[in-house]
Amino acid sequence: MEEIKKKILVVDDEENVRVALSKLLSHDGFEVVSAGNGRAALDALRGSVIDLIITDLNMPEMNGLDFLREINRDYPGSNVIMVTAYGEVESFLEAMTLGAFEYINKPLKYDDLKKTIDKIFKVPAL
Repeated sequence: MEEIKKKILVVDDEENVRVALSKLLSHDGFEVVSAGNGRAALDALRGSVIDLIITDLNMPEMNGLDFLREINRDYPGSNVIMVTAYGEVESFLEAMTLGAFEYINKPLKYDDLKKTIDKIFKVPAL
């Protein structure tokens, strides 16, 4: 029986970040969809089953916190990891209050991100 791949949505306005994360996550067996901003990500969520959303905080058109508010309204209970190069206590507190599972500062260390993903999907440690 074939295992169903978990689907991850990567949202970041920096194309190089989206491409790099998509490649790493795909290599680890995930199905990956990406979007360049919160509005495009909301379009990607419509009609899709997404198991995890990894989103940047600072993006044009719709920042990560506004995107998180929309997710909470339209897709409650979604797993979200917020990433940012501009970590501030206020945005951290707001992201966590809005239900983000984790808040990770850039530059992103993939091993740390993968540990968080494993926690979300409850993958036992090796």
